Amino acid sequence: MSQKLNFSSELELTSEPLYVRLWRGLKRFPRGLAAGSKNPPSISGPGAAALISPGIGCFLMMVVHHLSDTSKDIEKTVWALGSWIPGSHFQNKFWGNIGSYSGKETALLLGWLISWAILSVFWKNKQITSRTIFFWMFTLLIAATTMIWHPLFPYLPLS
Repeated sequence: MSQKLNFSSELELTSEPLYVRLWRGLKRFPRGLAAGSKNPPSISGPGAAALISPGIGCFLMMVVHHLSDTSKDIEKTVWALGSWIPGSHFQNKFWGNIGSYSGKETALLLGWLISWAILSVFWKNKQITSRTIFFWMFTLLIAATTMIWHPLFPYLPLS
């Protein structure tokens, strides 16, 4: 009886489309992760710092982007900040250069790493609720995404 049942369930599995079988396999893939740790961490501060700091970096990059649009002097300063990136000052017109975008990328990198270091120190032994973590992570990322949304910002000039 049980052999019949197994055979019919195997038949059902093989009659399913390939993408369904693939998805089921992917859902079972990290069994160790789904089982969880036997000694889960008691604090969430370092993890919260790691999740929120990229949002701070993205938000800072967009603030620097809009500030560099306000004046040529600020744009030159931002460009000088990112001059360490290859291609920021490329003389060949054919290959072009990334210009002041290199400074904006540098601002993102600095904002991410510095905020991660600072938040890690302050939240080293703290318990941060998951609601707070995801609220700030998504708020900062959505704000940065909204700031790059061109249909909105031509109507809100900074200069």
